[in-house]
Amino acid sequence: MTPDPLDTLRDACAGLRFAPLPALLPLDDLHSHTVGGVHWYRSDSLASEGWVPVLFDKLQTEHGPGHRLPAATNFLRVTLREPIFLVSASLYLTGRAPVLSPDRLYLPWDTVQARFRTPASVDTRLAVLPDDPAAGRPGTVAARNEDDQLRLAAEGLFATFSPLVEALHAHSRAGRRTLWGWVLDTLHFYMLNPARYLGRDAEEAWGLATRLADAVVEAGAVTRKRPRLFPFAPENPRGTWAVRGTCCFDYKGDPEHGYCTTCPLKCDGERQEALSEWLRDPALAP
Repeated sequence: MTPDPLDTLRDACAGLRFAPLPALLPLDDLHSHTVGGVHWYRSDSLASEGWVPVLFDKLQTEHGPGHRLPAATNFLRVTLREPIFLVSASLYLTGRAPVLSPDRLYLPWDTVQARFRTPASVDTRLAVLPDDPAAGRPGTVAARNEDDQLRLAAEGLFATFSPLVEALHAHSRAGRRTLWGWVLDTLHFYMLNPARYLGRDAEEAWGLATRLADAVVEAGAVTRKRPRLFPFAPENPRGTWAVRGTCCFDYKGDPEHGYCTTCPLKCDGERQEALSEWLRDPALAP
């Protein structure tokens, strides 16, 4: 019998150092998964019912940062990090593309701690290729070929994220290109990171991420500049990292920290030095 595709994904991520998967649950199990003080918001309802401004302000007041731009990208990080990883990692590690839907992504708000907890993707569907052993299983969607698979994944991602991005744009006044740029950068990094950790071909992973991002842009996302690979020690299997196309503006919320290692505003010489430290001391690496 073909293993459950979601179990295959969990197994593929189990050996990674960084693998922020959402909870993958049947809808009926959602509330039994809930701990006290947590309220689940369906992602489309979070936007349509006006909760984004309320929870954005509460999160910023309780935890910062004080500047609206890093607060906006932080809101994306705490709501969409796991769904983005789900799509990128599944596609890269298993060849199966989760098809997100706004009525299947649930975001848990901890009313005591005033923060979001790990999201849940319920009744997750996967776009699979015709020769996939899982084709025809419940929860799979048949894609004609790889391009069609990427299109299905991208359209689902855009449909799911767009209401949140629009509500966040309206309330925080952060630009759409900044917000979608963060999403597209993260899509790339969440394929590159597993490839680096597993000692695989970074350029191959980056190429797949670029194709997925192209499909997300075709679906409607906007951005000014795309991320780029940054080989800092090409002779080492883990000697390639990347530079974001869009600044996350964390430095505005924490000026003492300065620019992130992957920031497009950081000069490549300083970046080279910082990344080389990762190889000398792996504990510093992401």
